[in-house]
Amino acid sequence: MKTFLPNLDELTLRQQVAQMVVVRASGFLFDHEIQYPVWEPPAATLQHWVQDLGVGGVILLGASAGEIALRTQQLQTWASVPLLICADVEEGVGQRFSGATWFPPPMAIAEVAKRDLTLACHYAEQMGRITAQESLAIGLNWLLSPTVDVNNNSDNPVINVRAFGETPEIVGELAKAFIRGAHQHPILTTAKHFPGHGDTAIDSHLELPVIPHSRDRLEQIELPPFKAAISAGVDVVMSAHLQIPALDPNYPATLSPKVLTNELRQNLGFEGLIVTDALVMGAIANRYGTEEACVLAVEAGADILLMPLEPEKAITAVCEAVESGRISHDRIQSSVERLWRAKQKACAITIPSEEGHAWENPPEPILETIELISNIAQPDALSINAELLRHSMRSYHPNPSRLDSLSGVGRNLVIVDSILDCDFLGRTAPAIALPAQFGFTETQIIDRHTPHIDPSNRVQSPTVLQLFIRGNPFRGIAGLTQAAEDWFAFLLNTNQLYAIAVYGSPYVLDRFIPSLLPDVPYVFSYGQMQAAQAIALEALFRSNLE
Repeated sequence: MKTFLPNLDELTLRQQVAQMVVVRASGFLFDHEIQYPVWEPPAATLQHWVQDLGVGGVILLGASAGEIALRTQQLQTWASVPLLICADVEEGVGQRFSGATWFPPPMAIAEVAKRDLTLACHYAEQMGRITAQESLAIGLNWLLSPTVDVNNNSDNPVINVRAFGETPEIVGELAKAFIRGAHQHPILTTAKHFPGHGDTAIDSHLELPVIPHSRDRLEQIELPPFKAAISAGVDVVMSAHLQIPALDPNYPATLSPKVLTNELRQNLGFEGLIVTDALVMGAIANRYGTEEACVLAVEAGADILLMPLEPEKAITAVCEAVESGRISHDRIQSSVERLWRAKQKACAITIPSEEGHAWENPPEPILETIELISNIAQPDALSINAELLRHSMRSYHPNPSRLDSLSGVGRNLVIVDSILDCDFLGRTAPAIALPAQFGFTETQIIDRHTPHIDPSNRVQSPTVLQLFIRGNPFRGIAGLTQAAEDWFAFLLNTNQLYAIAVYGSPYVLDRFIPSLLPDVPYVFSYGQMQAAQAIALEALFRSNLE
């Protein structure tokens, strides 16, 4: 693996433009395991993009942390210029790659901040530190976090609990703490989604949201967290696929010089890298297509084109725009110069010398990988994660509690958006196994694929209702599904609801609380992973455990 950067004048125009492109790839090593074939190329195509086209980076999704460690080695071996390799690890590496630490979403830390901002900043800093450490251990050198959007719209399907809170003050402080923690390691951080994606009820993965706010409102709410992140030294800012007429009535932020160059570069003084949000998202792809979107993004001021659907066409389109005079060559060089500075920080760059190159006698790759991944899910990381889950949890324990009156067999009703995507559920998952220890042995799992059942035909049984509901990008879902609403109403009206556990969105719990009877206990956790299930259900059944 080469770990040096050539001089810019050694690269052709096409090679320079290719460095501005980051492609999507599966974390799995084998083609038959690819989960999103529209976006994730087979190995031969991916190798062509990296080795022959010379793309500048890769974004990964899927597989275990151990497999990612091998995948990133493979990618860097193919590359002639060190790659930036990133992932959406807003909730820790374990969110995307099994085996690593999976934190609850950032809004859990905002919950702590309501009571103790100092403690919340401690958690945010530790989350940043651990996420950076575990990312580097498996070969990731660029975090697509923190999210610094202010989620002040409870119907937001795309940000929601991904945000560090609902006020610019808390979001700014927690974002700075996360960056401070991550920068204890040589890794890139990303503030997203500029100029602020928190106040929309439309999912930009599907269509283009329009934000009607005035500049004064943007200055008060949306922009301060970005200013805070920039002051903390954030390396990258990601654009938002949304249109804000007060800033630019013609183009969405990702394609707008008024937003990316005038606002971000000039007014906010940001000197780092600007990356687009994924260009396969419907808000951009459906309106502009690959080629024109990429040209417009570069014209607007973007340095990195993230996930164009057809990378070769994207590179060709930008090169042709330069050759025609539509984009200046200096504009391309300025982006690549920023990329070079970022890669010097994040890619363990060495400078060639008369004594030779550092990569001529590399450590044994397998032994090095084993040593590095030993940094994954260490006891201190798991302990901090458990503390955060407990401190951000909400619960209600009435006395008397309906749980105390269970006689016979009860039902454990679990409702998820899609069981096909629930890695956190399984035979041994606490959400399945723990209620059975207290008599709720009849397990039933419902999702949006389950046929509708007439309430009159539903079996009457004392029920613990567990809901796994949060914002779902690409599905436009922010809160309750119809199945969840129907079952909740049915259980309530037939007096079968004995307890309720909600995992994910606090807005869902807030919808339910006014309707709950006084003797019905509840618990809420921002996390959905098995650690969160165990902590939440132990709290729910606390009196039964004593």
